[in-house]
Amino acid sequence: MASAASACLLQKSVVPKFSCSPTVSASATHLTNASFFNTVTLSDQPSHAQRPCFRLYAKKRNEWLDPFDFGDDPDMEYGSIFSDGKQDEDPRPPDNPDNPYGFLKFPMGYSVEIASLALKIRGVEVDVIASPRGKQTYELNKNVRWADAYDPDIDFPDPAEYTDMIGILKNRYYDMILSTKLAGIGHASFLFMSTARDRVSYVYPNVNSAGAGLFLSQTFTPDSLNLSDGGYHMYHQMTDWLGRPARGVPREPLPPLKVSISRKLKDYVMEKYTKAGAEKGKYIVIHGIQSDSKASMQSNGDTDSLLPIQTWAEIASTIRGLRPVFVIPHEKVREDVEEIIGEEASIVFISTPGQLAALINDSVGVIATNTAAVQLSVAREKPCIALFSSQEKGKLFVPDAEVKKCKIISSKTGALADIDIETIKAAVQIFEMPLALV
Repeated sequence: MASAASACLLQKSVVPKFSCSPTVSASATHLTNASFFNTVTLSDQPSHAQRPCFRLYAKKRNEWLDPFDFGDDPDMEYGSIFSDGKQDEDPRPPDNPDNPYGFLKFPMGYSVEIASLALKIRGVEVDVIASPRGKQTYELNKNVRWADAYDPDIDFPDPAEYTDMIGILKNRYYDMILSTKLAGIGHASFLFMSTARDRVSYVYPNVNSAGAGLFLSQTFTPDSLNLSDGGYHMYHQMTDWLGRPARGVPREPLPPLKVSISRKLKDYVMEKYTKAGAEKGKYIVIHGIQSDSKASMQSNGDTDSLLPIQTWAEIASTIRGLRPVFVIPHEKVREDVEEIIGEEASIVFISTPGQLAALINDSVGVIATNTAAVQLSVAREKPCIALFSSQEKGKLFVPDAEVKKCKIISSKTGALADIDIETIKAAVQIFEMPLALV
């Protein structure tokens, strides 16, 4: 999976040199980096104060690059950055005292014309490149602009699809491209040909990473070949780098997981579970039925994360006052569920994360194994009982579970099939609707 951030930015501008007094020496800064210094705290300047100027110190000339480059003309003078002549008043907008981030503060030497640019930079547009199944996940993310289906894990892609995807990336002019796929020299060259300004990716933790760093701006080496082994914080190296402080901007903490569900998707899922005999706010989602379907949504870092329908039948028999809704990843599982639970069982066929999130959003809570249902219940702030094969995996995939309204129940033998049913029965009582006291 690869993600890329783009913003409507200006081309790299040349900071001119002009004489004024007093002189403030500073290094030239491109506007493409404006997102890193948009919270610089400035002291209020009077409207009649003289504007400080910037003096560009040119690098040492390389005659092999341009033999006709003789440097800047010392006799050439410029006005301000955006207009000629002296500005009579301070063009910067007033500070907003109610804004803790200081969004209306601009560095000295820049006029109000960049206000719209700075606001655009803060709302970074994100495009996603993922496999056809992975693309379905991003219908939940309101920050994603476009999601393109292209599987980067294919060792020998079709040449036409390969070149077409490179052309798409080049035509969009990305400022940064991030890849969560372990990169060798082949994948790194693919990112390099996108011509993005910054190319960031994970690389193999072994000899297969040789040569990849030559094509990348920033690399991260994971602890194992499977990033999913890291659990919830599997991308901690990349997120820590993205949230690093720069130019007076404080470190950006990782926000909690949130999903956005469209009204159209909610109505579609409501029709599904209503047809199955469930009512909004009066059912519990059962997710993690054993199946060979790819839509089971189990974690890649936990292969032992599905239970047979016989075990789910014992768990569902303890639910009182609420209706269990069994989520099946394929229609072929419906007959097995009806045979064990009964023909009156509420069965809903869900194959995408967006539909599962909408189903969880209208429920009382979730009982699931280590699948996407656990994380979606946390994102929608729904009570959840998460079943794991070991206590270590529970802490790895659901950190701070008590704060997230999630009850972790693990197997004592290390196998999910040996999980204690009686412990689950006792935990199910958290979903029972309280009695009304008159």
